Amino acid sequence: MSDYEKEERLCGRIAQRVAEKGGTAYYVGGWVRDRLMGIPNKDVDMEVHGIAPAVLREILEGFGERITVGESFGVYTLKGYSIDIAMPRRETVRGLGHRDFDICVDPFAGTRAAAMRRDFTVNALMQNVLTGEIVDAFGGRDDLRQGILRHVSDASFAEDALRVLRGAQFAARFGFSVAPETAALCRKMSLRHLARERVMDEVKKALCKADKPSVFFTFLRDVDKLGDWFPELQALIGVEQPPEHHAEGDVWTHTMMVLDAAASFRDRVREPLAFMLSALCHDFGKAVCTEKIGGVIHALGHETSGLPLAEAFVRRLTDAHLPMQYVRNLTEYHMKPNKMAADGASIKATNRLFDASVDPEALVYLALADGLGKLPQTTASEAFLHERLELFKEYMKRPYVMGRDLIEAGLAPSPMFSAVLAYAHKLRLAGVDKQNALKQTLAYAKQLEKRGGA
Repeated sequence: MSDYEKEERLCGRIAQRVAEKGGTAYYVGGWVRDRLMGIPNKDVDMEVHGIAPAVLREILEGFGERITVGESFGVYTLKGYSIDIAMPRRETVRGLGHRDFDICVDPFAGTRAAAMRRDFTVNALMQNVLTGEIVDAFGGRDDLRQGILRHVSDASFAEDALRVLRGAQFAARFGFSVAPETAALCRKMSLRHLARERVMDEVKKALCKADKPSVFFTFLRDVDKLGDWFPELQALIGVEQPPEHHAEGDVWTHTMMVLDAAASFRDRVREPLAFMLSALCHDFGKAVCTEKIGGVIHALGHETSGLPLAEAFVRRLTDAHLPMQYVRNLTEYHMKPNKMAADGASIKATNRLFDASVDPEALVYLALADGLGKLPQTTASEAFLHERLELFKEYMKRPYVMGRDLIEAGLAPSPMFSAVLAYAHKLRLAGVDKQNALKQTLAYAKQLEKRGGA
């Protein structure tokens, strides 16, 4: 039996006990939506109506170790399971922050009142755990069939600005359109007071789950909310590119196309989120260095000019070191792979490039996405880059000169030792076999000693 089946069976047993106490258990939210769409969802959300919180806690303790996710929220889970069990609640906003709500658990509020606090009609669906009956108070099934995101309530939707970002990522992930009245409401809401962690969570879902993550940012642009958190992206709108190389239009359009092309490669890279952020940031420098010289559009050095902008963008969302490391590195080098392919660069040159990259495979796929993210599209460099990447990996597997080899050969550790190892590494990248590399490295060390003693 799969974990999914075990959890669904447990939900049924809990629902049966709830019914024996006079209550009703429902599957709610994204779990119901995804089930109706035929999309797997491992995170099960249940909502229990018609019994007191103390009774629910007693029931849950009969099935394992109960963990309180939020006592005041009436949310629990069981150790070892991915099931959130909640009670209906009423929320009253009292500030701009995501914690600025007065929350009252109300297990007897009824299904309509409980569903009214949901963001979109497709997320307000409920399903009786025992009977399978769908409870649809706001027309969510029709909206789901038509692929429409429509907010449930003007008042409750406007209380949490994160719902603008949630709408954007749902539109990107599921290919939904946003109802005009919902888009109009989003346009009136400010995102500036949201916590960065909440913003990053929605960005991550869009970048790592959507086939077309560009929809996320395009929607934010459409409702004039791009500048609240993503001013570097907004700055790309209208920035010209050479039409002979970029018939698609401005840098914004190119970036959105690159982002969607990168999504087709993200399952092949080690760090999908960092890779997608790199695709998003790779041309930020064009906003500050694009100019016309003799009537020709240039963006000379944009790959380095964009580094401070990319860093500011990532730091606004997270302090995590890994995304920053990737974004800075891949942004700086993103132009080189395709140029090397076009020039037929030497193996030594491509080896040095891959060695300098934080993730050579991610760099190759970013370069390929860059070629696909423009008109006319090009994949001319693909065979060359894959061939050279495999050759680089093969070179890296060969025996090479290490510090202990130098010591065994009689070279004593000294301040110049790191320079000697760096020289040995260059020989490794050049494909020099270990025996000859050791001889050359020792000779180089003697030259350094002479220079030092001169």
